[in-house]
Amino acid sequence: MTDASPLLSSTAVREAAQRTLADGLAGKLAHWSVDLDQLPKTARFVAQVTRENYPSLSVPFHSRWRHFEAGGIDRWKQVLAQRAWPSKEAQARAALDLAIVSVLLDAGSGGRWSYTEPSTGKRFSSSEGLGVASFDLVASGALSNDPKDPWRADAERLKRFSKADLEKAFQVSADNPLAGVEGRVALLNRLGEACQAQTSHFAISDAPRPGGIADSLAGRSVAGRIEAAQILRCLLDTLGGIWPSRLTLGATPLGDTWRYERWQKPGDALSGLVPFHKLSQWLTYSLIEPLIVRGLKVGAIDGLTGLAEYRNGGLFIDTEMLRLKHPAEAVKPQEVSSALIVEWRALTIALLDRLLSPVRDELGISADRFPIASMLEGGSWAAGRRIAREKRSDGSPPLNIVSDGTTF
Repeated sequence: MTDASPLLSSTAVREAAQRTLADGLAGKLAHWSVDLDQLPKTARFVAQVTRENYPSLSVPFHSRWRHFEAGGIDRWKQVLAQRAWPSKEAQARAALDLAIVSVLLDAGSGGRWSYTEPSTGKRFSSSEGLGVASFDLVASGALSNDPKDPWRADAERLKRFSKADLEKAFQVSADNPLAGVEGRVALLNRLGEACQAQTSHFAISDAPRPGGIADSLAGRSVAGRIEAAQILRCLLDTLGGIWPSRLTLGATPLGDTWRYERWQKPGDALSGLVPFHKLSQWLTYSLIEPLIVRGLKVGAIDGLTGLAEYRNGGLFIDTEMLRLKHPAEAVKPQEVSSALIVEWRALTIALLDRLLSPVRDELGISADRFPIASMLEGGSWAAGRRIAREKRSDGSPPLNIVSDGTTF
């Protein structure tokens, strides 16, 4: 049986991305050409956006916690001011419940959906809207089995979460459609099942719940320290089975990994597969801050990669670092599994690595103060959104991607 573990790491993601970039620079890709002459211009643009967003250059990590601050409101800080958990460990379980559920509900909203926050009347769309809506969902106690404690996402309740529950919580209607509702609900259902099936990871100190993994990660630490790549691997090992039935090797689900036939070699089951683990890495970034509050030290954050999604990837198209060899393909619906999208996502990761050093140089900031997680936040994601709005009135990505609500 082929061992799938070589694909279940950020190292595998980076290696496949760098190989794709090398092929692109050699003119071997079917869909894309690469123009590195545009790198300095793109770096200046990203640095400019970073300075505007964070004038002090104290840039936090790109994580789900930023979306909980949409509209200039630090919602989690407000929660902490209003209640106290009995321990740092209990608070971490609650914070991870929130982060994990919210990330799994964040995979692109479609161009027409928005959320009006009941407590403020503010209206949010895209990732901010999904973040605030999921925050309110957890705050309401809808995922808790304890009427006295809304800040829980119990496995049993996640298993029973329904399409109607999500549509009500996210204000979905015919006039306010949300892409991939069924896919999001199925993810939460399978999350509940995974937590119940793996009590040694999710129920060490409490009933089965996603945030229980904080205790498992603490147990893996050495002298209170754990590397970001170890967090990712733990998530891939424990939650890999919740993703839709895509590719598997033996009994191991490969998650956000896609077939790329140009690399396929007869008899080599790993050769034609390209991993991204976008939501799992996004989740890893989003767990770092509450784990630090719990008391863990998280190291080697640059061991993770940039995120292969449409804002970062759109940045490189819109700054003309990436060009379609057949421009008409931009308007055709593209499945996530298509070679065009696989190439684009891999190139995005490799180009984010290329972008990091010149952005640091433009900002005059050191690597230890500006890891890739900070560039994504400052940064490339925000720059991708800004240039999309400049080029297209609706701010849509430069490709027509068919989303199932579980990838982007």
